[in-house]
Amino acid sequence: MRKSRFTEEQIIKVLKEHAAGLSAGELCRKYGVSDATFYKWRSRYGGMEVSDARKLKALEDENRRLKKLLAESMLDASTLKEMLGKNF
Repeated sequence: MRKSRFTEEQIIKVLKEHAAGLSAGELCRKYGVSDATFYKWRSRYGGMEVSDARKLKALEDENRRLKKLLAESMLDASTLKEMLGKNF
């Protein structure tokens, strides 16, 4: 996955500027992002504070780690079932 040039804190700052009255087009030119990127940020981070974004990132990291653990355990279980089936 491509790493963003902007941190969550910077994205929230841009969105707060938009809420303060600057237009989306002006902000996109100022920060060098496309309209699509701006609206994606708004849908994901709209109404968040910096602490909320940090919590969201921590939860996403934990979710990613748990999914990896589940996939590894399912692989181990299927390997064991396959090995038991061949022995008998």
